[in-house]
Amino acid sequence: MAQFDVVMDFWRDTLSAPTKIVAPMVDASELAWRLLSRKYGAQLCYTPMLHSALFVRDLKYRNEALVSCEDDKPLIIQFCGNNPQTMLEAAQLAQDHCVAIDINLGCPQAIAKRGHYGAFLQNEWPLLRDIVSLLSKNLKVPVTCKVRRFETKEKTIEYAKMLESAGCKMLTLHGRTREQKGPLTGLADWSYVKAVREAVKIPVISNGNIQNMQDLERCLNETGAVGVMTAEGNLYNPALFLSQNPPCWEPALEYLNLVQNHPCPNSYIRGHLFKLFHHVLSLPENNNLRIELGAANTLDKFRAITKQIQSMYNKFHCGEELWTIKTTQSQNLVLPPWLCQPYVRDTPENHVKKVEDRVKEAEEKLADGGKRCYEDSDGNVISRKKMKKLRRILRRPEKCESNQERSSEKCSLCENPLGSKCGYKLCKKCCRDKCFLQNLDCEGHRILVKTRREMAKRYADEKKSNKKKLEKEMNNSTAVAE
Repeated sequence: MAQFDVVMDFWRDTLSAPTKIVAPMVDASELAWRLLSRKYGAQLCYTPMLHSALFVRDLKYRNEALVSCEDDKPLIIQFCGNNPQTMLEAAQLAQDHCVAIDINLGCPQAIAKRGHYGAFLQNEWPLLRDIVSLLSKNLKVPVTCKVRRFETKEKTIEYAKMLESAGCKMLTLHGRTREQKGPLTGLADWSYVKAVREAVKIPVISNGNIQNMQDLERCLNETGAVGVMTAEGNLYNPALFLSQNPPCWEPALEYLNLVQNHPCPNSYIRGHLFKLFHHVLSLPENNNLRIELGAANTLDKFRAITKQIQSMYNKFHCGEELWTIKTTQSQNLVLPPWLCQPYVRDTPENHVKKVEDRVKEAEEKLADGGKRCYEDSDGNVISRKKMKKLRRILRRPEKCESNQERSSEKCSLCENPLGSKCGYKLCKKCCRDKCFLQNLDCEGHRILVKTRREMAKRYADEKKSNKKKLEKEMNNSTAVAE
């Protein structure tokens, strides 16, 4: 019971018992967006997922990631990684800038698979136990975790208990599996959140299916979670926590004003505006605006596009003119398109059926002598050239772990990374110098100094020999002529 009181004190006293939480989002939960979200009712925010190894070794990356201000509290910093010591070093560098360190064990994207972190660590329990335990024992702030569920409730509960026993002080559970992403996202299962909440003594936050305040209240009632986290719902409507649907240009202009004081990359700004304007830009007559936004690269251009959208739809919003355009059912619009509202995905079943229908249609077209169509994994029609490129990528074998480990070794003569196949255990520059001075070859670096010198010598000898033969023949010819 004492342990339960301590961890609940962290949620209640340090975090001020937040129920409205904005998720960590790569390239999306930067300072300007966090401040906008807090203005619209968010009580707790996370930084974007930060790569622990890069955070430790790259000062520029670290300084940009730690940008915050007095209004950006409470703040939790999230890290990903698979090395306990590196994770600890990163967390120690960040602990004075936040109220807790979160470990990302829920990212299901391809980049997490390649880097071997996020949800692709969920089956490596001894490693996760070491990471959570090491951080929990050596940090001044609590350690929290964000995870996805397994296929069964029993394993999900066992997983949560393992993290709790290792030192996790708060757990965010996404009610989807690792495979539920992209067009196959589907609905999050809140019953898993409820089962975990009843099984552990630490605060549990529910993540998934939050598109409006009604969803939030229903989630709290059904799961018993202490709070609710949202990502996509917040991006399409940052006023979700106030149960409002403002015209999209209002939060957009506020966000651009915040960016002016707290700069961020243009790609972040463009991404936010595309989501805020999603339903407006989905209308066929606004295709040119979509193209303009995609090409915009200055704050002035972003603001001009926002003002243009405002001038186009404010007259309808204020009631000066009647909105009579009917939208198609595929756009999932209940509210007028200029209002901030959720993006509703198609169900996985419908997506699969549409892909099958497109494949069938393409096969029929091909049978009738038409041009063959190609599609990517999301069912989008692509060119033959693009399909061949995707197939080449799929055929490439994944790098083995031994190669990845070898690449971290240092050159024996300098601080540069060691060449993975160098026989002299040198970086390419040092290896080239050694081969030049000592007349050597390095097959690993494909440096062939000795071979090329021998070839040059043979060529020179052959040329000299041929020259002598030619001179001899000319002398003989001259003698015969005389």
